[in-house]
Amino acid sequence: MRLHMSEKPRLSLLRIIEMNIGFFGLQFSFGLQQANMGPIYGFLGADEASMPLLWLAGPMTGLLVQPIVGAMSDRTNTRLGRRTPYFLVGAVICSLALFAMPYSSALWMAASLLWILDAGNNITMEPYRAYVADRLAPEQRSVGFLTQSAFTGLAQTLSYLAPSLLTYFVAKDVLDANGIPVIVRIAFVIGAILSISTILWSVLRVRELPLDEAEAAQLAANPLTARGTLIEIRDAVREMPRPMRQLAGAMLCQWYAMFAYWQFITFAVGRSLYGTSDPASSAFREATLTTQQAGALYNFIAFLGALALIPIVKRFGARPTHAACLAASGAAMLLIPGVTTPTALFVLMLGIGIGWAGMMGNTYVMLADCIPPERNGIYMGIFNLFIVIPMLIQTLTMPLIYAPLLGSDPRNVLMLGGVLMLAGAIATLLVDAGHRRPREQGLAAG
Repeated sequence: MRLHMSEKPRLSLLRIIEMNIGFFGLQFSFGLQQANMGPIYGFLGADEASMPLLWLAGPMTGLLVQPIVGAMSDRTNTRLGRRTPYFLVGAVICSLALFAMPYSSALWMAASLLWILDAGNNITMEPYRAYVADRLAPEQRSVGFLTQSAFTGLAQTLSYLAPSLLTYFVAKDVLDANGIPVIVRIAFVIGAILSISTILWSVLRVRELPLDEAEAAQLAANPLTARGTLIEIRDAVREMPRPMRQLAGAMLCQWYAMFAYWQFITFAVGRSLYGTSDPASSAFREATLTTQQAGALYNFIAFLGALALIPIVKRFGARPTHAACLAASGAAMLLIPGVTTPTALFVLMLGIGIGWAGMMGNTYVMLADCIPPERNGIYMGIFNLFIVIPMLIQTLTMPLIYAPLLGSDPRNVLMLGGVLMLAGAIATLLVDAGHRRPREQGLAAG
């Protein structure tokens, strides 16, 4: 089986792009959340201090769903494949929640729909990453994951920019009865359509590889059961490769910082550029559009940056490259609170975009190089805990420190994020480089 998995057919760049088109729809959905959930909560009457608690859906659903779904997808064998059934179920759930979100009439409804939306996204996410690791030869994985990162940048560029583009057709101050702008509602409808259509394109154009006899026999000997899934998760955690464990520190810093950035960037820009903290004001809606345009810019930079990182990672390795990416993001976050013009804000998006490209690509290159292929699904799911646990910690700690330590000022939240990004860069450099799995060493020796 090991030789079979090392002799996967090489795919052309076009095919690698096609297999990742579904990631475009998935990340368009995430981009809509990042750009709009804070303002939506504000429109529905939330206060800034409680904002992290209203974002609890993302880390909690990721914590509960992704390791289980990752382990289940490792043990699944259907006519559609191992991972594809999860893509399709998750995409349907995501699309339905996106359609409903802008019709929320109260905070509890928007927060509940975010739980459903994030559940759908999480059902899709790690099986999708495992599908890329399954389908590509080892030497093509960096291209595959950085292509995913590029699609993340492109999708989120368009999702952040969608409300601004829609102002050419609908005025930004035209509101639905719940106070949510009509341009936001239309953007979510577009996201719902993309979520399901792009997933269908990828699974139909680049199907999963069929299991060989050895793989099928291994699955038959270890059937998909609830007890077997939990045992597999326990064993995988116990046998986690050392470089993967070491990545936990860097992931804690970078994801705490990025989650805080998404929650508070609109409120920080409202204060620094528009002199407002009132979500019901026209100035705040202007701040929201400016932030979304800045978000579109950093995601477009991430799109280009992910492509540029492919030869850089091949030459210098993912570890030092990622440290440099996080340092650029950290410097930008430290400088954002001092900007006085939209142009200055847009310039700093260069650092945020480079950091985001690294976060969505480099860490998965490092991970795929140190985990056993037959456990791609479960380790991709467990690795997501390194994302959602920092988010959960941020969600629970930010309301406690927002007033006493950060002065109830969202600009100070961004400065804290900048410090954490720099700490994440240092932690990345401490991860073992050039680590090879013991089984691969034995195979090479043989």
